[in-house]
Amino acid sequence: MLFDLHEPVVALMRQVARDVVMPRFRNLSADEIAEKAADDFVTIADKESELRLSEGLSAILPEAGIIGEEACAADPAILDRAGEGLNWIIDPIDGTGNFAAGNPPFGIMVALADAGTTLAGWILDPLTGRLCHALLGGGSHIDGQAVRAKESGGDLPVAALAVYFMTAEERADIQRRAEGAFAVVDIPRCAAEQYPRLVLGQNDVSVFARTLPWDHAAGTLFVNEAGGCCQRLDGTPYVIGDLRRGLLGASSPRLWDQAARQLFG
Repeated sequence: MLFDLHEPVVALMRQVARDVVMPRFRNLSADEIAEKAADDFVTIADKESELRLSEGLSAILPEAGIIGEEACAADPAILDRAGEGLNWIIDPIDGTGNFAAGNPPFGIMVALADAGTTLAGWILDPLTGRLCHALLGGGSHIDGQAVRAKESGGDLPVAALAVYFMTAEERADIQRRAEGAFAVVDIPRCAAEQYPRLVLGQNDVSVFARTLPWDHAAGTLFVNEAGGCCQRLDGTPYVIGDLRRGLLGASSPRLWDQAARQLFG
């Protein structure tokens, strides 16, 4: 079933990127951008993208429910059933803050989950056309080519720490622990870009405080199927519907263990 879904899902995502997302890039008026919460933006393009993706995915697999970021913002009760049954998980524009400011990166992310387990995930970069996808047990691919995660190979592992949803105390603690042990770099403020960086040898470690399914379902599967490691801070798998804070990704199991000890041990 999963292999049969791949081509229609990709075609839909590319169509939405072409017809909805890119025409709005650097073409938004002030009244088409809103702040849902501190540092959490939504635009008219997010809403239109989610509507088109929801309609298209429902046509591709009608028996699956829809868990969309903007639908959940309007009705938080939808998120309560994210781990129940078969569901499409949709992030219509990941990196909306970048998108709204007219800056890359941003992406479209779709995942299919069953009873909390991610079965398939797709991550599209509308600007470059790069498509990352993974199937549970079927490996990870970039633009149709199988890919294996690789470490950066630097003197210190490269760490991208998403601290903006952490408390001031948490932020100070992790920055202190990382000093001298990792080469800390700026984050892209876009999970659709951060997860590929772990696989491509650009970043070795990523830490996320907030773990909402539309931000992480596709990316965790992509990293794990590529041979990297993305898990909860206690070493348990990332499961849709588990809304605990804290997620650690790494380009290899070895570096995941090293980061877990150094940053959270």
